[in-house]
Amino acid sequence: MQTAVTKRGQTVVPAAIRRRYHIEGGARLVWLDDGETIRVVPVPDDPLAALRGCGRGDGLTELLLAERSRDRDRETPS
Repeated sequence: MQTAVTKRGQTVVPAAIRRRYHIEGGARLVWLDDGETIRVVPVPDDPLAALRGCGRGDGLTELLLAERSRDRDRETPS
């Protein structure tokens, strides 16, 4: 998809993207520039509520403990 930028620096978010990511009038967007690319990320009204449950079922505790164990093994002098 492609849009134009006006003289005032404004652009339009294509309708298909607005529908897919539930972007409505008054929504906030964050522009992330890494020096090579630009990403536009919608900011939820309540960021904490949006994160609720996203790590559930991924075994994050076990992964963290395993990583810490590997770190200890690497740091232990031979």
